[in-house]
Amino acid sequence: MNRCKAPTKTLTSLALCAALAGAAGLFSLHASAQDEVPRPQTQNESLNGGRNFPVGTLRGKFMVTSAPDVELDGRADRLGAGARIRSPQNMLVMPGAIVGQKYLVNYTRDAAGLLREVWILTPDEALASRESLNKPFLNIWPFVSNDTVNTQ
Repeated sequence: MNRCKAPTKTLTSLALCAALAGAAGLFSLHASAQDEVPRPQTQNESLNGGRNFPVGTLRGKFMVTSAPDVELDGRADRLGAGARIRSPQNMLVMPGAIVGQKYLVNYTRDAAGLLREVWILTPDEALASRESLNKPFLNIWPFVSNDTVNTQ
């Protein structure tokens, strides 16, 4: 008793599947999501020889008084939980290692208004213009006043 189907039907169906898969590769599918204007995620200080910083990063004069308490532009402030301080070489710096030293920095805040990321600037990065503490809540989320992508 032969329960197997004829091998020609199996081979024919395999050849048909291979032909359909090959034909599908010839036609490209158009993805409409790729047509949107990309939103910039960084502000480019690398043109001045520096690093790329997120949109909404502010500039200030920074000093650690007693971690997590810091002084930013002469006012008391606080580092958030998990805050990162990066050196001019982009390496992590522990707050206790720089107590009492003043630096020119770029920084971002978290949703609670605490400092989230701090970058100690090189002299080349300090040449690029940037907003300061006069607008402290500009960078809670990366919305910028001239942002036309999200307002349409």
